Formats: sequence, structure tokens, C-alpha cells
Amino acid sequence: MVAVASSQAPICGKPLGLAAVAASALSGLDAHAIRVEVCCTRGPSLFQLVGLADVAVREARVRITSSLARLGVLVDEYALTINLAPADLRKSGASLDVAMAVGVLGAIGQLPPERFEGVLLLGELSLAGELQPVRGVLPQLEGARARGITVAIVPYGNKREAGLVEGVAVYAAKDLEEVIWHLTGAAPLPRVPLTSFTPEPSETEGLDLCDVRGQSQARRALEVVAAGGHNLLMIGPPGGGKTLLARLLPSVLPSLSFAEAIECTAIHSVAGLVEPARGVVSRRPFRAPHHSVSDAGLVGGGEIPRPGEVSLAHHGVLFLDELAEFRRSTLEALRQPLEDGAVLVSRTRAKARFPAQMMLVAAVNPCPCGYHGHPRRRCRCGEGQRQRYLSRLSGPLLDRLDVHVSVEPVSVEALTSQTKGEGSAAVRARVVAARAVQRERQLRGEVRASCNAQLSNKEAESVARLDGAAERTLTRAVNQLGLSARAFVRVLRVARTIADLEGASRVGAPHVAEAVQGRLLDREPI
Repeated sequence: MVAVASSQAPICGKPLGLAAVAASALSGLDAHAIRVEVCCTRGPSLFQLVGLADVAVREARVRITSSLARLGVLVDEYALTINLAPADLRKSGASLDVAMAVGVLGAIGQLPPERFEGVLLLGELSLAGELQPVRGVLPQLEGARARGITVAIVPYGNKREAGLVEGVAVYAAKDLEEVIWHLTGAAPLPRVPLTSFTPEPSETEGLDLCDVRGQSQARRALEVVAAGGHNLLMIGPPGGGKTLLARLLPSVLPSLSFAEAIECTAIHSVAGLVEPARGVVSRRPFRAPHHSVSDAGLVGGGEIPRPGEVSLAHHGVLFLDELAEFRRSTLEALRQPLEDGAVLVSRTRAKARFPAQMMLVAAVNPCPCGYHGHPRRRCRCGEGQRQRYLSRLSGPLLDRLDVHVSVEPVSVEALTSQTKGEGSAAVRARVVAARAVQRERQLRGEVRASCNAQLSNKEAESVARLDGAAERTLTRAVNQLGLSARAFVRVLRVARTIADLEGASRVGAPHVAEAVQGRLLDREPI
């Protein structure tokens, strides 16, 4: 590697002093402007870092001194103080390394400060001076654009993600030397082109909805929840196809829009899950955490707030298999994101908000052994065991699941039949058409939500206009089943979705009846 310059021969010839560099730090998905100030004086060797930095940031001293030494710049003879402003904002991670290294070069007179004025610098340094990819490049660049910054340098491994942001001239560097040569103008880097976006079909491992044998009721429920973005609970014994149906749900959902892909990519980037070669989340997420997941793992949290599974499934599907095996506290933590479509993580020094507009699909057995009510297998569980098993599923949680469907054992005749049901493509076409109707309502200003599951109570009552027979059907169902106010609104939303699937402008009695039929646990407790 070629040395930038000797520490005894400053590039700009200015006296030692101050330098300031533009950087960024994340709090959840919110990017905050960071001003990296470096003060240099001659004297006993000192490298002091202030400004509420965590361990990873404080360890930057080792990475920076090693990287600069590889360039022939020795900082041991200087007294360096680095301030990360604002001082009351907690800084975490290693994405400030490059900004601090460039600030040091500016303060000791090795790099003219005007060369990096107004340039956002992001990246972690290795000991050899290589730029390592960092988390959250997309939201940090979007935040910088909002603040008026128009130029940024990012690690080469983040270039495709960075290319999603319009309005900022982004340059990708492989090491610190390339950053310096670019800033001095000696070897300018090529501008990162805008990353093209092409939505991809969901991965279903070669399976199609036509591979599901029997289960006409469950298949219909899958179509309805896909059309309206609703939550689904499947109840039945092992081997009935609950897991297969859940994994096939993404195959009948509309493709991600560019705006949705940007939101998903930002969340996955903060979690460190964006593939560098792709740079963008181009298919609807499907998350299936194990039942041993912690509360923070499911809904988000940690000392440094990170998105949980509900946010990683944003605009996609969160599948909870064996729902009754999850800890009750974990399941209860789902109530807020299911109601609000977002998660608020509060810590002493930070608050973070993560979007969580996902479709929850849950599967549960009717008892610990799974065979309660099975036509051919004997259940080995006592009534007390069943009650303890199902007690983890609280009423308020079940109330938030729009559709409950029974997935019964498949008959031998259905398994051996050569007749196949509709494939994913045919169902998806109807789902896309129904979503288009809902989108048109949003564009006309009738509602704020783009799909029926997100309608407010007032919006649901407004757009789910019932005819006389539908009103009588719904009134009878409320009186007979004792539906809660929340369940009542969810029935309206589902009925509106069923009407959209059939191209009906008004919600009729058959639509309401089918929506009520989908409240299985209100009709027949497990």
C-alpha cells in the first residue's frame, strides 16, 4: 500500500489544530447527524475519545492508529482528542471509524479540511485499513439526504444498498487509502450507480398450492387473509398440512413494491441481514422463529435496540408454529405490534421505533399430544393437561387473529386422488386484483391504509357498507357468539376483503357469514 505522506511533511502545510467530519449514528431506524471533531496538539502521546461512545466506538483507537500506520502516518507523537457531538446521544458500532481517521488526518495537517467538508463518511476499519461493511447504510443515507448532504463515501461491500438512495452522490471505497486519494482528487472513485429493483417471487422450495391435498376450507382461508393482509390461526393435529400452508402463503401474495422493499431493506440492514451482493430485499420476508425465542428476539430490544422477528417480517409473513409452546410472556408481547403495526423499544438512553406491519400466521395443536378430536387416533391427554397447554393463548391475543380455521386430517381418498386443486398463480391473480381495489380506495382518499387489515375502526365501518341482510346476519352473530368490539371490527374487515375478492361494492350477507365462520374459536372453543 502506498503511503499518503510522511507525518513530518503535511500535505496542506497548515498548523496542527481542529478538524470536523460529518458522520451518522443510528437509534433504531432513525439516523442522527454526528459531528466528529478532532483536536490535535503536540505533546505526550494521547488518543482520547469523548461523546458517550460505547465499547466498539472506543476500540476504534486501535483500528485507526493501525490503519494510519499502514499509510506511513504515525500519530503517537500527537495528543489527539476526538469529540463525537452531540454529547448526549449514545453512539454504538464501528461505522464512525473512517470519519474519525479522516478527522485525525485533517487535524494533524495531512489532509485539507475543505476536501471532506460536507461529505458523509461511513465505514469500519480493519487493522490493515480495509473498509468493512456496516449496518444501516440505507437509513443513514436517507437521513443524510434529509439534512442536505449530497456526497457520501461508504464501504465497497455496502455499495448496492447505498445505490438505492437517490439524491446523494455515493462513492464506494475498499480501503482508507482509496478514501484519501478520492478526497485529495489524486484518484477519484467512480460514482455508485443507482441500484435497479426487480421484485422476485417468494421462495417456496418448488412447492405450489396445488400440492396441498384436500383442505378446501384452509385453502380458502389462505386466499382471504392474503387478499386483505389479515392474521390467521390454524388449528389441527400433526400432519394435516398447517406448516405447508403457512410456507405457501408468500406464493399467493403480491410482489413487493419499491417503497415496501426500501422499508424492508432498511430494517434488515440495521439487523445486519442484507446480502452485500444483492443490496436490497426483493421478496416478501418469511420469518419462522423457534418457540424458544426470547421476548426481545421476537418483538425487538436489547441494550442497543435491534429489530425483532415481528419487524424483520414487515410487509411479509411471521409464522409461529406450535403456538402453545411459546412462553406466555413472549406471546403477550405480540399484542402491541398486532394492534399498532409497530414496536416501540424504550431504553434509559434511547428509544427506537420499528415498523411491524406483518401478517401473523400461527399453527397450534388442540392438545399436547396433538390428537384431541382426531377421527382415527386416540388422544392421550387429560382435560387438565389440555387446559394448561392452551392457557398460554390468552383471549386478547386470540381476539387479534382475524381468521381461525380448522385443519382436519386428510382422508386417504384425498391423498391418493390425482385431481389437483388450484395452483398458486391462479389464487395470486385474484389476491392481486383484490389488493388493487383496496389500493384504489386509498388513492381516492377514502382510507389511509393500503389493505383492509390495517383499516381503523371508523374506516372499517365506513367502507364495509352492509346491506339489510348483512346487518341482520352480523347482529345475530354478535348476539349469539358474544363477539367483543375488537372481534366485531375484525369481522367487518374480513367481510370487506371477501367482498373485494368477489368484486362486490357492498358487503352482503354471504360475505359476513363467511367472515363469522372464520371466527372458529368464538364459535367452538378448542
